[in-house]
Amino acid sequence: MLSTWRNCCSENTLRLLILGILALTQPASAQVPPNALEVARYTGLHAAAWQGNPAQIGALVAAGNDVNARDSYGRTPLHVATFARQREAIHALIAAGARTDLLENDRYDAVTIAAVADDEETLRALLALGASARLITSRYDGTALIAAAHLGHDGVVRQLIAAGAPLDHVNNLHWTALIESIVLGDGGRRHVETLRALVEAGANTQLSDRDGTTPLALAKARGYQAMVEILQKSGAR
Repeated sequence: MLSTWRNCCSENTLRLLILGILALTQPASAQVPPNALEVARYTGLHAAAWQGNPAQIGALVAAGNDVNARDSYGRTPLHVATFARQREAIHALIAAGARTDLLENDRYDAVTIAAVADDEETLRALLALGASARLITSRYDGTALIAAAHLGHDGVVRQLIAAGAPLDHVNNLHWTALIESIVLGDGGRRHVETLRALVEAGANTQLSDRDGTTPLALAKARGYQAMVEILQKSGAR
């Protein structure tokens, strides 16, 4: 198949196609929640976090257990509680000193885990408890905002913007959140609303991809007319 692509595409086009496929399939699936076997083996704070038992969390911390202990995949109890959507456990862990900036093996923090899961309530709890929307996360050197924009999680995107997420961070694919909402989006309502939120917040519409293609040109090339109109009204070129 690769040879067929090379016959019909330039090397530059082929590289972009491969990058696009990787980016489309990897960022969301790269997060690895605890599987059933791991959960069955959990003890102590990891078990209490997964089960959502704040009283047990308090007792274990008081007994000297490390609130930032890691499981075999580098997940802290806070990561586990976030995956499990156990918001009372999240409150208890952070109150007990859990660090919100720690990354697990795939370099995700709790905020990005909630963002990718489209879990607005857990994200709201984390941000209210002082977790940052500004961290550089994932193998793509991205942010929670970029991950949410890629997936079209428009409500999450608005929360992250309000929390001060960097609007114009460029990841190692040379894409911003604005660009990802276009090149990895489907042009549907949620991706359109994601782009609208970014534009209204002041995201730079002139930052281009690695080849100098602007967001407006990318939207036009994909036939995403609603996005084109939003960008043109903002003065994008």
